[in-house]
Amino acid sequence: MTWIVVLAVSAGCYALKLAGLAVPAGVLDRPLVRRAAELVPVALLAALVAVQTVASGRSLEVDARLAGVAAAAVGVLLRAPFLVVVLLAAAVAATVRAVAG
Repeated sequence: MTWIVVLAVSAGCYALKLAGLAVPAGVLDRPLVRRAAELVPVALLAALVAVQTVASGRSLEVDARLAGVAAAAVGVLLRAPFLVVVLLAAAVAATVRAVAG
């Protein structure tokens, strides 16, 4: 049963990619469509970060993950290099987990 689902989802992803390639170039030249196409990945990534940060199953949970994301946001606002942002977030999350017990 699992392989059937994997194959079905794979076929769906392939069909979606093929549909994207079939869109005429003139459609993407429109400013509104171009702007929407640029913002969709950003919105999806932001939603993924939000869900992975505060969700635990079907409930919301505020823990060290949120502190790590907040620290990363501060690092980004201060224009720190990517590696520094990642290390800062990890250090803050680890510290909160150690202190909380």
